[in-house]
Amino acid sequence: MSLEIKVPTVGESITEVTLSQWLKQDGDYVEMDENIAELESDKATFELPAEKAGILRIIAQEGDTLEIGAVVCTIEEGQAPAGGSAPAAAPAAEASSTAAPAAAAKDEDPDSYAAGTASPAAAKILREKGIDPSTIKGTGKDGRITKEDADKAQPVAKAAAPAAKPAAPAATTTAAPVAGSRNERREKLSSLRKTIAKRLVAVKNETAMLTTFNEVNMQPIMDLRAKYKDTFKEKFGIGLGFMSFFTKAVTTALAEWPAVNARIEENEIVYSDFADISIAVSAPKGLVVPIIRNADAMSLEQIEKAIATLAGKARDNKLTIDEMTGGTFTITNGGVFGSMMSTPIINAPQSAILGMHNIIQRPIAENGQVVIRPMMYIALSYDHRIIDGRESVSFLVRVKQLLEDPARLLLGV
Repeated sequence: MSLEIKVPTVGESITEVTLSQWLKQDGDYVEMDENIAELESDKATFELPAEKAGILRIIAQEGDTLEIGAVVCTIEEGQAPAGGSAPAAAPAAEASSTAAPAAAAKDEDPDSYAAGTASPAAAKILREKGIDPSTIKGTGKDGRITKEDADKAQPVAKAAAPAAKPAAPAATTTAAPVAGSRNERREKLSSLRKTIAKRLVAVKNETAMLTTFNEVNMQPIMDLRAKYKDTFKEKFGIGLGFMSFFTKAVTTALAEWPAVNARIEENEIVYSDFADISIAVSAPKGLVVPIIRNADAMSLEQIEKAIATLAGKARDNKLTIDEMTGGTFTITNGGVFGSMMSTPIINAPQSAILGMHNIIQRPIAENGQVVIRPMMYIALSYDHRIIDGRESVSFLVRVKQLLEDPARLLLGV
């Protein structure tokens, strides 16, 4: 008796996932609770465990988009081999005649596809390319055409019918060929990228978004870091970065201007008396925004450790749904990529986002003298439906004040 393994419910509003990778092969023996595949939703990547021990029979292929509750594979009754290696699928009886080997294999395994049959993902690719599956030699089990076979397949040009007599040379001059390679490649949008696109467009269409700018003299923070970074790392085991200073400055300013930390839900404004700060992180599969919970109650050391932990999970695609759900305010740092100034887009349903940029030595007037200082532009994008100009500008000025006099962050003034 076989057990169907289905796509589990992974969170509210998530209706489909993408099968990103099989961790086991078709016909492998798997233990109960052993991870057999990786599924990717529009928010995170998670692993699919086996619900019982037995022989794995794969149904969905890598790259397939599956609805919640769709069957991914089945697990049949079976025993682990004595030698510890996974048993191979039962082979078809060998015969010198080649008559109907695919049919024999299909009879042995009802979940298998017949020889020359394309998987759902491969069939879709072949249809888009206009290629007849019967012209493709599959490399999968029992001659099955896999997604990789379909990706590599090229349309075969049809031979032209012979003309009765040679055609006269064309009178027009053909254009000279363009030098260099002109290859193109296509990639399917990931669930994460599709969701990012939908949400960003929705924010632009559904909010009254404005951006206000200011600049920060980073010399005081740079001097403080240079003086205490070695001691800080020796005591706490982690480096002292700019992000912890910005997070502390933001949480202090949010307490003074609560509308910047609020959000609109239908006909109500929801004010939060805590600050859950979303930190934008560039991950291999796209931009993600893990959340530092209760950042307003954390020290610089705790913030740095939280950021390091979340950034490491983002790089390894190990962030959970809970670690990216919620948040009352977002900080994004385009400066690490060299951005001098930008207009960040609000991370809905939040009402504001702070953008950091790169630090550039620029001449400024200070005490009546022109001096060179490390300056950073900062930008606050906000929803004008809930945040007025006075609040947005005052909030950004307060952040600037705290960063240019970091002792205020420690004293709370």
